[in-house]
Amino acid sequence: MKAKLILILVIVHTCAWAQQHHHHHQPKKDSLPADSTKVRHRPDSVPHMNHSFSLSLPMSRNGSGTAWLPDASLMYGHGYMGKRWMLMFHGNLFLRYNRQDVTGKGSRGGEKFDAPNWLMLMGQRKAGKRGLLHISGMFSLDPLSVGGEGYPLLFQTGETYQGNPLIDRQHPHDLFSELALAYTHRVSENTDITAYFGYPGEPALGPVAFMHRLSALNNPDAPLGHHWQDATHITFGVATLGVRLGKLKLEGSSFTGREPDENRYDLDRPRFDSYSFRVLFNPTGRIALQASGAFVRSPDALEPDENVRKTTASAIYHLPLSMENRYFSSALVWGYNKSDHGEHSLLIEPVLQLDRTAVYGRYEWVQKPGEELGLHQFNGHGILFPVQAITLGINQTFVRAYGNNLALGLQGSLFIADKRLNAIYGEYPMSAEVYIRFSPHLMHHHGPHQERQQDHSGH
Repeated sequence: MKAKLILILVIVHTCAWAQQHHHHHQPKKDSLPADSTKVRHRPDSVPHMNHSFSLSLPMSRNGSGTAWLPDASLMYGHGYMGKRWMLMFHGNLFLRYNRQDVTGKGSRGGEKFDAPNWLMLMGQRKAGKRGLLHISGMFSLDPLSVGGEGYPLLFQTGETYQGNPLIDRQHPHDLFSELALAYTHRVSENTDITAYFGYPGEPALGPVAFMHRLSALNNPDAPLGHHWQDATHITFGVATLGVRLGKLKLEGSSFTGREPDENRYDLDRPRFDSYSFRVLFNPTGRIALQASGAFVRSPDALEPDENVRKTTASAIYHLPLSMENRYFSSALVWGYNKSDHGEHSLLIEPVLQLDRTAVYGRYEWVQKPGEELGLHQFNGHGILFPVQAITLGINQTFVRAYGNNLALGLQGSLFIADKRLNAIYGEYPMSAEVYIRFSPHLMHHHGPHQERQQDHSGH
């Protein structure tokens, strides 16, 4: 019943977006048409750049791995158009103070000065008349700036440190988070065949990973449902084959089920012992839908005999509000893990970007097994503890120069957990963070045949 209820929520949410798009945002001269493969690009959306896995699609559809964003999405980064290669750079860096359980009512809180971050480099070029070659690398200095034990985050679980499970902490990401190569062959304007290999890479499973969603760019924290929804975005050994048919794409992957080990600087052993499939569908330029499933063999080093079946569904929506850096974007994500028992997670993630001001939020509902929270008295009983988290945040860009932004931000979270956890976490624990965010501004491309554009004024 719970699975059916959550799927109904996803469908209703998507239908509401579609109704709004149809009744209240009828296409005008400069608006986005219904055919997402023929979106008219604004000057800031870099119209001369192709999608990473199609000569027929816009670059703005790029997500993480081979996943799709809405075509209307804005792109933040730096681009260079050479004679043969197109190069891109983008990333995110937070310098912050983070304190969990600010009221001190529980025993699981923590505080830390740290700097979560990631950096992505991409390059692509045509290979003959119908081929497209793509390379990408994603890197993170989390092992240095966050540390092997990760950062404090109440009710978060997943991966290990010094042989023990990380509880109430988010693990750091690996230095090498993606090293990938792909080739796409265009059969026709509406048909592509793509082969993708990553070591590490991201299989065809789940939505665009949280750090690449516009709705999550301003939030320094990983979702509590990360290991239900998009944890496989760093997988040491991935091979994916995909076929695009117009607005629809079908993908299948073989990949390594084991999560990254504690050595965040090496390349783990590839296993190719798991598989996944995914359906991507962009019905309009403003909506990206996906549904996926996977069999993941032995993801947890501490429980090597346990396999997990994963199922996810998501809807991402993007509404431009003007020709400038103003938009509303949101994501609805459901994830389900099935091993000895089934565990659901649900995320709703909106952001309102008004050029220099961003107001954002996140609502989560996650079912956490007692053993994952370190409550060993519940081991083997299959008891799940529902946890809700409500996060609100705001940041203001106070410096914009050379195509980059420097913003000051503040966010807070309220957690609502099963009452049986009050003795450990306290009743309604809260967290607070202040941060400085450094990130690229809207992308402009440079090249040998174009005037170099530098953004000193912020316009």
